[in-house]
Amino acid sequence: IKRDVERMFGFFPRLKERAAQLAGTLSGGEQQMLAMARAIISKPKLLLLDEPSMGLSPIMVEKIFEVVREISKEGITVLLVEQNARLALQAANRGYVMDSGLVTMEGDAKQMLDDPKVRAAYLGE
Repeated sequence: IKRDVERMFGFFPRLKERAAQLAGTLSGGEQQMLAMARAIISKPKLLLLDEPSMGLSPIMVEKIFEVVREISKEGITVLLVEQNARLALQAANRGYVMDSGLVTMEGDAKQMLDDPKVRAAYLGE
């Protein structure tokens, strides 16, 4: 367990700084990191993340997505629901666009990032 905790501190150094603090007194971003660390430490085969960037500072968002990319490389399947299409597609292997509960587009995430329709509709370009 100690090795797993140290690994999580490697992913989220801020949690190590706050190790003596009660979870309820952590900032929103720190609580999100703690929730992800708790999920990852259980060694899941599938990690479900629903809007992990919601309400977080840009620095915290980047850290969360850095960890998502890292755990994906380690072989953990990540199902990510995220409104920030650019970050989601950059972290993903495959992308799905939903509108009113229906999948309207799907494909390789990198190809979707380069698709002019996706760029215009979802990436603000």
